[in-house]
Amino acid sequence: MAYKNADDMIFGTAVHPVKAELGLQVGAGYVTAEVNYAPRPEAGVSKEKLVSEYRKLTTDIMARAVQIGFPAVSLETEHVEQMTNNPTWGGEIAHVQKTILEEYHEEYGIKCGLRHTPGDIREDRDLLALIGKKYDTLMESFEAVAEGGADFLSIETMGGKEVFDYAVLRNDVPGMIYSIGCLGGMDMEMIWTDIAKIAQKKNRVPAGDTDCAQANTAMFVGGGLLDKNLAHTLAILARVIAGSRTLVGYEAGAKGPGKDCGYENTIIKAITGCPIAQEGKSATCAHADVMGNLTMQVCDLWSNESVEYHGEFGGTSVQCWSQTLNMDAALMNTSIQTGNAKMLRDLMCLSDKYRDPQGYILAYDNAFKVGQAIVKDGNDLYLRAKNAVVETIKILEASKKEGKLLMSRFEQNALADAKASIDALTNEKDTFMSDSLAKYKAEVKVFRPEANYKW
Repeated sequence: MAYKNADDMIFGTAVHPVKAELGLQVGAGYVTAEVNYAPRPEAGVSKEKLVSEYRKLTTDIMARAVQIGFPAVSLETEHVEQMTNNPTWGGEIAHVQKTILEEYHEEYGIKCGLRHTPGDIREDRDLLALIGKKYDTLMESFEAVAEGGADFLSIETMGGKEVFDYAVLRNDVPGMIYSIGCLGGMDMEMIWTDIAKIAQKKNRVPAGDTDCAQANTAMFVGGGLLDKNLAHTLAILARVIAGSRTLVGYEAGAKGPGKDCGYENTIIKAITGCPIAQEGKSATCAHADVMGNLTMQVCDLWSNESVEYHGEFGGTSVQCWSQTLNMDAALMNTSIQTGNAKMLRDLMCLSDKYRDPQGYILAYDNAFKVGQAIVKDGNDLYLRAKNAVVETIKILEASKKEGKLLMSRFEQNALADAKASIDALTNEKDTFMSDSLAKYKAEVKVFRPEANYKW
């Protein structure tokens, strides 16, 4: 664990801060807004239109920063598939954006960062294609955006998703451990080893991943407090397993800031001490969640997730949401400067902690305990994912005595079923892996382990 105890964790400060080229430091004592956006669909018909779209939205964000008076900003460009499939497109857009950031940095002294997130294009209709020609194109895309000037390199990888989609529909917790923790972890080791090499060669920062394809899927299927498509208890089990899986990227060379939609990032920060991005109440342009304040608790970048570029009454969409994010960051930074950061952190955490099992576990004190469980068997992808689940179940069961977290009968039954399935599991990785391989090869027709995973 990078921290001796949970209370040492705070927003804006990380054990291992990282630097961008234009003065921005992440995790060095202040929180920075990270604005995330998407082009309008019609802009994707040609490289020229797409470049023009990103030029305009980048200029809009920086103009609003000057207008309101914000000292720092980071931008995240999540690729539409045309940009990753055609690496020169992404590379040119990165270059155009970085040039604009350089101009504003030189003229106004604004500290700037630029993250590019190529899409995980390793899919062939219904099948994953994790290794092969599409992998090569993906790496070319990383090379191009790094050459173009992107400071931070990220991705949202899909390893294990073919088994996860099957398992989550069946409330299959061992299947979630296998798909996210084991298969996802194996894919992460492969891809992040290569991303880190590219970053080192181009003098860029290998930032981090998020389990968007699996843990976020579970969170969104789980929905709101009255939805029963998936128990929120299972959604948080997927999330803590994702903590083990996302950690692999850092073991393979990532340095942060971790991706905004990685709600597992509090666990990651507790273990690694690397800075993280988070999203929540100021990401309602993209989605709803039940922990929008809590996620600010130890963030270093604060993001809106993503918004389509269009007009609003207050300006363009990217201007409106960048202003909201920067106001949030100003509040957090003022609390740091006045010695009230821990008080603000605890208020944000407590406002959501007892709303739902997901927020309860991701509250920084409980997330720290999950991190401790993961590192206990840190060299075993299976056991550390299993340990995360065991600890989460233990914390949720103990919450009954506290009496503040209210869990419906639906959630309590899901918790009991999960505990029974975990209690029946072996502690031997080789046994679990061989049994799972045989089971899911037989049951999941799109699972092609020999073609996709380096055993």
